[in-house]
Amino acid sequence: MFTPGREAARLTFFGLFALQHRGQESAGIAVSDGGLVRMHKDMGLVSQVFDETILSGLPGTMAVGHTRYSTTGPSALRNAQPIFCQSVVGDIAVAHNGNLVNTVSLRHELEAEGEVFDSSSDSELIARLLVRNMHLGPEHAVAAAMRRLKGAYSCTVLVPGMLIGFRDPNGVRPLVAGTLPEGGYMMASESCAFAPVDGVVQHELEPGEMVIVDADGMRFAQGAPADRKAMCLFEFIYFARPDSEMYGTLLYSARERMGAQLSVEHPIEADLVVPVPDSGVPAAIGYAQASGIPFREGMMKSRYIHRTFIAPDQKLRERGVRMKLTPLVPVIRGQRIILVDDSIVRATTTKQIVRLLFEAGAKEIHVRITAPPIKWPCFYGIDMCSKDELAAARMTLDEIRDHIGATSLGYLSITGAVRAVGRPEGEFCLACFNGDYPIAVPDEVGRDPFEGGVEVGRMAAVNKSQPELLHMD
Repeated sequence: MFTPGREAARLTFFGLFALQHRGQESAGIAVSDGGLVRMHKDMGLVSQVFDETILSGLPGTMAVGHTRYSTTGPSALRNAQPIFCQSVVGDIAVAHNGNLVNTVSLRHELEAEGEVFDSSSDSELIARLLVRNMHLGPEHAVAAAMRRLKGAYSCTVLVPGMLIGFRDPNGVRPLVAGTLPEGGYMMASESCAFAPVDGVVQHELEPGEMVIVDADGMRFAQGAPADRKAMCLFEFIYFARPDSEMYGTLLYSARERMGAQLSVEHPIEADLVVPVPDSGVPAAIGYAQASGIPFREGMMKSRYIHRTFIAPDQKLRERGVRMKLTPLVPVIRGQRIILVDDSIVRATTTKQIVRLLFEAGAKEIHVRITAPPIKWPCFYGIDMCSKDELAAARMTLDEIRDHIGATSLGYLSITGAVRAVGRPEGEFCLACFNGDYPIAVPDEVGRDPFEGGVEVGRMAAVNKSQPELLHMD
């Protein structure tokens, strides 16, 4: 946020609140009055970390904020963001979304040059690189850092008198910039963060592009040469909020089209189309409209239960499904149900939901999934790095169907999912679906390579059980 004449912390709080779905482990805001940086960050949701007293203690007209979802480095306060550093130009703060793939080699290089790190996250590497080059000027420091970083990164940097945002050369993670009332500017991971603060999106950053905001306004520059576009398709299927726009399309509409395409690829005779709330709603509507089968809500969702992937213990996670979802028995009983959801990762939650609906009296349950089968780990910012725990990597379609207890099972094809977004297939990262990684992944890449001094090899990360795998299903 760049808000001349206004307190930036409060606006940043509301922007972060809209982005809570992107990370629920920790939250932080760093503010500046043009020189000194003040910061508050802690473990928990945005509404738990900040209150009126804390926000009042963060004066300043520039701010960066972050909600964390750990992919490199465990969920711990030392890895919470923004990252604060001191530089030759003054205090700086950095927020990062994504995941680097050259973390191990780059950190070893910097440590050999005398750099000392306070955390085990890859995000601190970005901050340290910026500090080392800040004598060149903030914009040149960003460009210099981008030349050494490999992987997925959309970042915002707070420096004295200036905000800079930048996106990796493949554009794996989203970043947009725009204006605020009264001459202000903002940048955020998603467009949904703009509406709560009356912001207007002006530009979706291109791969390798950076945006610079200072007293002279907002301008754009190429920080690093663009590589082939590789926007994460999973952002469109699940991760981003449905009211955000990416690649020029409203995600809600794209998900409706995915549901419609599902009905073409996997038709079935049934009585009702029922979504898994809330993520399956747009696709279920699309499926119902295309198939002519009535759409009905068949489950009620508690709004006070966090997403199930937060709980690291499997028994707690399964209990969380029953706490979160309650079947509408009179709607379900005796019906042939088409159950629509966004994805199956481990298949644990899907299995629980199918069981709930059968216990509620469903006659048949036909599961339809808008994500193609997820068979490969992600190294670019989605925490599913253990191939052994990916259901589609270790089971056939029939085996998954039997495992979850469904009457039938159908996944949307990669082609169908891409077509629903409306951009060429070559502009997406599809690695978790087809194993084609757009950014080369070194052998040493793992989830927590610097925790306890133990490095984790990429193949070990792919093949061993990781209890903190993303549990979206």
